[in-house]
Amino acid sequence: MIDGVQIIPLKVIPDSRGRILHFMRKDHPAFKDFDVQEVYFSLIYPGAIKAWHRHSRMTLNYVVPVGNIKLVLYDTRADSPTAYDLNEYFIGENSHYQIIRVPPMIWNGFMSLGGQSALVSNVTNSIHDPSEMERMHPQTFSKEVFQYSWGSSFIG
Repeated sequence: MIDGVQIIPLKVIPDSRGRILHFMRKDHPAFKDFDVQEVYFSLIYPGAIKAWHRHSRMTLNYVVPVGNIKLVLYDTRADSPTAYDLNEYFIGENSHYQIIRVPPMIWNGFMSLGGQSALVSNVTNSIHDPSEMERMHPQTFSKEVFQYSWGSSFIG
C-alpha cells in the first residue's frame, strides 16, 4: 500500500427498508483529529473516468455509498518509501464499504463500474483551492508520468 494511504472500514446498518451507511463521526478515531473543511460529492456516469489529479496540501477521504468505482493511486513522491507504486481499489456498494484516505501529492483518479453511475463522497481537510491542485488528462498522464490503461471507457 502506498505510504500514508489508509483504509478505514465503515459501518453499514441494514434493515427491511434499506441501509444506513456511516461515513464520518467526529468521535471516530479516523476523524477525531482531522480538521474537516469541506464535504462534496462527485457523480460519475457509467464507464466514465475522472482522472488524474493530485493536491499539494489536501487530504482526501473517498467513500462510495452508491454504485461502484475503481480508484487508482500513483505515488510520484521521490522521498516516499513507496515511490512509483500504483494501487488499485474497488470500492462501493457491492464491495467493501470503507474510506480510502489519500494523503497530499498522490495522483488519483476513478472510474465507475458495473454499467451504472456512482456517487463518490469526499471529506477534506482544506477548502478547495485550484492553485494547490494539479490535473492531467489520462492520455497525457500515460505519456508523461505513468502508462496506465483504464480499459475501454469514456474519459471525461
